Amino acid sequence: MTATISLPDTVMEWPAKYNEIPKAVFEEPSLWRLELENIFYGEEWHPIAHRAEIPNPGDYKAAFIGEMPIFAVHGDDGKIRVFHNACAHRGATLVTDSAGNKADFECPYHRWLFSREGSLVGCPNSHEFSPSFSKEKFGLKELRTESFSELYFVTMSDKTPDLRTYMTEAVADPLGRVLGNGHGLKLLGYQKVYYDCNWKAYVDNDGYHAPLLHLAFKLLGWQGGHGEQIITQNGHIAFDSELSIPKKIDALQDSSIVQFLGDPDSKGSIVVSTFPITVFTKHMDMLNIRYAFPKGPRGVEVHYAYFARDDDSPELLAHRTRQCSNLLGPSGLISLEDAAIFTRIDLGNRSPGNAIFQKGVVDEYRLDLKVKQNDESGNLPRWEHYRKRMGFRRASA
Repeated sequence: MTATISLPDTVMEWPAKYNEIPKAVFEEPSLWRLELENIFYGEEWHPIAHRAEIPNPGDYKAAFIGEMPIFAVHGDDGKIRVFHNACAHRGATLVTDSAGNKADFECPYHRWLFSREGSLVGCPNSHEFSPSFSKEKFGLKELRTESFSELYFVTMSDKTPDLRTYMTEAVADPLGRVLGNGHGLKLLGYQKVYYDCNWKAYVDNDGYHAPLLHLAFKLLGWQGGHGEQIITQNGHIAFDSELSIPKKIDALQDSSIVQFLGDPDSKGSIVVSTFPITVFTKHMDMLNIRYAFPKGPRGVEVHYAYFARDDDSPELLAHRTRQCSNLLGPSGLISLEDAAIFTRIDLGNRSPGNAIFQKGVVDEYRLDLKVKQNDESGNLPRWEHYRKRMGFRRASA
């Protein structure tokens, strides 16, 4: 799909120690074309839309896989399909808004018209087309799609295992609880932000945050409790943790925003990160999918999508909306500093050498899938999966 890429030896050869990551991997611009081919267009599943985002026939949502425009649409038959956002004739994009509702999809270039199910239903002057032309051959190109808890994923590869196998049972459980645990969801809205960093700096998060990073933890008296970190060999990570909030918070005039009304599906905090770049969170009563779209070797646009359960009381619905808007979004009380640290990681990694993980590393020359709740070593299987996907050779010990 792309031309041959020449990469520097320092990047091609990965350090012998599993806890060392070349800083150049964040900054070498030539990696991006290889990442597109081997990861974003390779054997990975990418979440595109929850049914709650396009609940009615004709509802659509535009997105990207890597640099490729796609869109999901709710058909008249109730099925959600994902298509390339390109006319089957000359390739012009069909959808330019991020979301909406259409009776059909018309290309402005030559007025080819497609149904909500992707069939070509109209094309002017077709009596003058080539001898082999037929409408049946020129429907929209549909991507391989599977769903989990009404969240629709796509993959560009026929070799990708089925979604449940890819996700693993260990991750399916916490992710199912973020996605309503069998309850229907209702979309509350979006917040969108652009982070000035490489996409891997954005996603290389861990539970080993120093309190200094998020000052609101201290101001709000937010205390983490017991929990576990779940990691998989194919780069997925999940945290399932207790969270406790004091009854009285002096830092806020109205502390109801940090109330945890609670439900049996969570101890307070669930975070799931699926390879390569999507994050799902359920902090207290906030349900959130963070769809992320790299903008090349530098820059990543993240769409924070917030949800409620469709059987919520009006009071709980209002509470979730306030919590989503003010607590853990890109400008939230807790997470306001995220953009700053992503940029600082990215800038600092322009220096030579390796980033070196420490907490939780028992054997530097072996990948360990047993980690404690706040070990930063939980990120190392993700990096190992990335290394293998990219074909980088590991140096001898």
